[in-house]
Amino acid sequence: MTSLPHRILQALDRFNAAHPWDHNAHYHRWILRQLPRRFGSALDVGCGTGDLARLLATRADDVHGVDSDPVIVSRARRLTPEATAASFTVADAPTELPAGPHDVITCVATLHHLPFTEALDTFRRHLAPGGTLIVVGLYRPQTATDHLLAATAAPLNAATGWLKNKGRSTAPPTSMTARTRPADMPFSDITEAAHTLLPGARLRRRLFWRYTLTWRRP
Repeated sequence: MTSLPHRILQALDRFNAAHPWDHNAHYHRWILRQLPRRFGSALDVGCGTGDLARLLATRADDVHGVDSDPVIVSRARRLTPEATAASFTVADAPTELPAGPHDVITCVATLHHLPFTEALDTFRRHLAPGGTLIVVGLYRPQTATDHLLAATAAPLNAATGWLKNKGRSTAPPTSMTARTRPADMPFSDITEAAHTLLPGARLRRRLFWRYTLTWRRP
């Protein structure tokens, strides 16, 4: 016999599947608030369908989005008006990234797909002096704080999905068609490694199973 907590979780999963919303896009405006009003070159690693790259292009002279999935890069190109200062390339991170230097590098829900220290080291080397690196990442819950934040996010996630979809069942947005995988690093390990590679980096747990990392290169 299925336990009551398990049945509740199953019902919540069905509700969320019927009212999907993009957790990563939730942080796009926050990312813009961390950046200058104008900057030169930007690199978006794991660009997906290009939503963030197009937002960055409203401030940047040039935005280069890269993703390892040729299907989703093709979608990003189709969704991007010709006049937009954003281009998209199929490339494997971190080994095939455009060298730059870039004034801004963003990486949203992608770092846990990559070798962590190698990727951060590559971002650091490709960032221009005074440039900004912003990561919105996923981590594996481990501590009581992690699990409490996840429990807090669960009802907020359902409510947000209901409100964004005006109570209607709907298919996931195009931005949610990218490949996914669970995170395997806990937040404590992420913080320790990031501070070693990027002295002065600011990391913070966030709602909806995310963390943020912000670093400005001296």
